[in-house]
This record gives sequence, C-alpha cells and structure tokens, in this order.
Amino acid sequence: MEIKKAAVAGTMESSDVYVEIQPADGVTVEIQSVVAQQFGEDIDRVVREVLSDHGVTGAKVSLNDKGAVECVIRARVETAIRRGEGGDAQ
Repeated sequence: MEIKKAAVAGTMESSDVYVEIQPADGVTVEIQSVVAQQFGEDIDRVVREVLSDHGVTGAKVSLNDKGAVECVIRARVETAIRRGEGGDAQ
C-alpha cells in the first residue's frame, strides 16, 4: 500500500492519539507521549506492526499520544493509512 497524500486521524483528547501520516522514503515514526518513558518502545512497535500489516514501506508517521491503549493506537494508525492512500475511511 502506498501513502499518496498527508492524512490524519484521532484527537488530542485524553486517552486518544492524534496520528499524522505523509509520504516518505522509508519509514520514520515520531512519538510525543505523556507515557513515552514507560511505553514509547511499545507504541513504536505497534505503529510499525500496523504499517507492515498494510504493506506500507514509505511513510513518516507522527503521533501525539494522550495515553491511548493499544487498540486505539492501532485503529488510529490504520485510519490514517487508509486516508493517506486515498481510501474511503472517514
């Protein structure tokens, strides 16, 4: 799957995560999180897993996490991917 345009998903509310994705060469993940010291590596792993599951090999992903649980992170990243590829995720 190719990221064709910049896209976002999520909110800045507590227990949510705001995800921005844009086309890039290779994969980079930037994380700002209120729980980065405890869970930063886990968040990075989850994001990379979702990208891999969708066959994304070129994307810059930025997250602003407000304490989201893993299933929310996965859902937000997947939505951003679908929006970035031009899919119909609203």
